[in-house]
Amino acid sequence: MTQDQLMGLDDSHLVQLGDGPHRLTAATLAAFTAMQQAAQHAGFNLQPASSWRSFERQLAIWNGKWRGERVLLDANSQPIDPFQLNEWERVQAILRWSALPGTSRHHWGSDLDIYDPDLLPANRTLQLEPWEYQTGGWFADMSQWLSQHMAQFGFFLPYPATAASGVAYEPWHLSFAPVAHAQHLAPAALAHCLQNSDIEGKQTIIAHLEEILARYVVPPADTRTPR
Repeated sequence: MTQDQLMGLDDSHLVQLGDGPHRLTAATLAAFTAMQQAAQHAGFNLQPASSWRSFERQLAIWNGKWRGERVLLDANSQPIDPFQLNEWERVQAILRWSALPGTSRHHWGSDLDIYDPDLLPANRTLQLEPWEYQTGGWFADMSQWLSQHMAQFGFFLPYPATAASGVAYEPWHLSFAPVAHAQHLAPAALAHCLQNSDIEGKQTIIAHLEEILARYVVPPADTRTPR
């Protein structure tokens, strides 16, 4: 995979998943389809909530949270005011739940967020928060099934509850190991990309880029690959 593909600037490595908007690499798609079929036999309608994401899409998420246009959450999934934080604190708060543009695993086509639309109550909107996948949550049984079976299909959680990095627990985020483990993002390429973008907090990000890469982009669960 090229550096442009790793940073979400090139989507030529992807294929479409069904008739919807989701895209993955061909190998990831084949493995996910097989896992979907197995989940269906177990009574779950395993579907992607998000798959490939471009640099520009990740940038919109980042800038929206920086500007207070999107909800910014603390470690307990409670809303916080970004304007009560200094720039470095704001960067860290965003990184807890959203990857820095250019570093998201969603750029690769190997990662996707999953849920079961049949288990989501009709009057509720998917939040992608841990409680939805834990005991008492809508997707607890599905999550338990995945924990027991996803490794058979090559998938793992890059952000488990046991991780010691600054990234929050994401039980909905699956990564396809055969593709993800092969990726190596070059810090110099990332720095150049960010310098030429219109990302909010640019100077603070660049000044702390080494720390960001160490703490938020290369989690203990998968030390060979960035987020």
